[in-house]
Amino acid sequence: MTTAIKPERRKLTFATLDEVVADAENLQAKGYEKAGNWDLSQVCLHLVDWMSFPMDGFPKPPLPIRFMLWSLRNTIGKSMFRKYLIEGMPTGKPTMPQTIKEPSGDPTVAILKLKETVERFKAHTGVIHPSPLFGAMNKDDATRLQLVHCALHLSFLVPKS
Repeated sequence: MTTAIKPERRKLTFATLDEVVADAENLQAKGYEKAGNWDLSQVCLHLVDWMSFPMDGFPKPPLPIRFMLWSLRNTIGKSMFRKYLIEGMPTGKPTMPQTIKEPSGDPTVAILKLKETVERFKAHTGVIHPSPLFGAMNKDDATRLQLVHCALHLSFLVPKS
């Protein structure tokens, strides 16, 4: 029995949120191979959740995790934030289980939700809710964090040539 070899992740950076949507649309149009575990629909819907949280508020984690996040936020959170903006987000970090979607969803619907959320985020003039890990941030910093987060997840989807 042979095991399929996964492709290498892409080196990916985005300058705008519109580039994120264009990349997702390109992946759907050309097809892609997975260098990780999630498909395009899972990635897009995960990004939708995390892009919505700064606008709508973050879910309240269980008490032990809240304490851990508070500790990190008040010690190394800001330096982690700066490092992520410079170097990108590392792989293999835990995420909230409710932001991990079922595989084999409809990528057309997921991309449409991503596009709608990107437009809402770009137009958002209200408060940016503080990150449980990084704390308070302005719209520019929140946008930069979204771009890095999107690059992390979309880098695992490699367009077919």
